[in-house]
Amino acid sequence: MSATSIATSATNPAGMPIMRHIPGLLLAVALGVAGLLLAQWAPFQRAQISALTIAIVLGMVIGNSFGAQLPATLSPGVLTAQQKLLRLGVILYGLRISFGQIAAIGPAGLAIDLVIVVGTLALGSFLGRRVFGLDRDNALLTSVGSAICGAAAVLALERVLKPDPAKVAIAVATVVLFGTLDIFLYPAIYPYLHMDAAHFGLYTGASVHEVAQVIAVGSAVDPATADSAVVVKLTRVMLLVPVLFFFGWRQVRLAQSESGTKAKVPLPWFALAFVAVSAINSVVAFPPDIKGPLLTLDTLLLAAAMGALGLETRVAKLRALGPKPLLLAALLWVWLIVGGAAMVRFAA
Repeated sequence: MSATSIATSATNPAGMPIMRHIPGLLLAVALGVAGLLLAQWAPFQRAQISALTIAIVLGMVIGNSFGAQLPATLSPGVLTAQQKLLRLGVILYGLRISFGQIAAIGPAGLAIDLVIVVGTLALGSFLGRRVFGLDRDNALLTSVGSAICGAAAVLALERVLKPDPAKVAIAVATVVLFGTLDIFLYPAIYPYLHMDAAHFGLYTGASVHEVAQVIAVGSAVDPATADSAVVVKLTRVMLLVPVLFFFGWRQVRLAQSESGTKAKVPLPWFALAFVAVSAINSVVAFPPDIKGPLLTLDTLLLAAAMGALGLETRVAKLRALGPKPLLLAALLWVWLIVGGAAMVRFAA
């Protein structure tokens, strides 16, 4: 089941327009459910391995082991999972953020988040293109995962850039790898940073990749540190919206310069909906018995999208990308650790 077969099947008008998506959607959702269940297993919980990571690995195992044998009828639903379920997942992610939380971090915290996001994107683009000779998509996907919120940011930007699935998978793999290393490194270096718990929370939220990893690092110090770290981290997540708008505008500019024709800037409506949900979450106190299932549904949607992406990711494509994306992610990881610490010390 190749990317070409997915594109062909998705545009094939034959058959019922809804029913033909169901087989592939069921497979993607099954991968997402498996990711959720396995993420509850004690060894995975201790290692803070998320449902999203598990789902994409499962999808890659199935895709690489049985890809040629998978029926073409799965293709439309797999494509739908990669696109529609992902957008729904990003929208519901807004339930994790409130504007009050963002205001609580203060001007210094917001400034550090802005410098981290813009600096990481700029540095990653420069190193990726000029030093490692990567193409634009590889450099940007790896950079945005490090700059904002790991796999979720990579997947969101994927909807704007529309790159080869293998490039998305390698970007996800790098942010998962180095974010996981943070879980062990940050608590180990905490005594040597000469920061109080509040500033360490700011440092953690501003420089660690994934939300789950931020929680793990902050909790290793104390619950208050974890809380402040998550607030700073979620502010970084909110910055995903202007980043998506910027790269959508840039895509149109590039297309216009190549074709010489005018085009409209695509609006990432799912990003606007994400902001709207965050706004609702800021003024409405959802009861836990409502918000809890919605957050679980959000994780399931994102995990299903990751599983669908994994189905289309072949080892041969990953090998063809070489070690350069990994080296880029490693340098950005060092920048986040050193640069983040320096900025927090300066703001203290």
